[in-house]
Amino acid sequence: MLMTTLCYIERDGRVLMLHRTKKKHDINQGKWIGVGGKFEARESPEECLVREVREETGLTLTRWRFRGFLTFLQDDYPTEFICLYTADGFEGALQPCDEGELAWIRKEDIPGLSLWPGDRVFLRLLAQDRPFFSMKLLYHGDDLAECLVDGQPLEE
Repeated sequence: MLMTTLCYIERDGRVLMLHRTKKKHDINQGKWIGVGGKFEARESPEECLVREVREETGLTLTRWRFRGFLTFLQDDYPTEFICLYTADGFEGALQPCDEGELAWIRKEDIPGLSLWPGDRVFLRLLAQDRPFFSMKLLYHGDDLAECLVDGQPLEE
């Protein structure tokens, strides 16, 4: 079981996205995702969030919102529990990331990127400013087999 954070940083109608291209044997290879990573011992979700964002981007978060809790399940991959955040306050300058290329993407261009199907769902919920939610995402390979929001199938 893994515990991770995932953050979508917003600025001027754009979102900071990470194109995962540099790590070997990366479950996210070739996909665009937010920034974040695994909890270290004795870290709270917020401590993990701030540390991971700083490590991956060089930015220090100053304002964020805890938006959701994701359960990510995929075939032979361990269950991953993800604390989902958005942020719109930060300090510092963007630095290169050793996991891929960082880019500020216009919100309207994000659907055209290579994304996990479940990411498309929760990104839409975030854009709608949906209150805090829990989401279960069950994948077979890259195919989304089940998507539950707050324990129920998502109503389109």
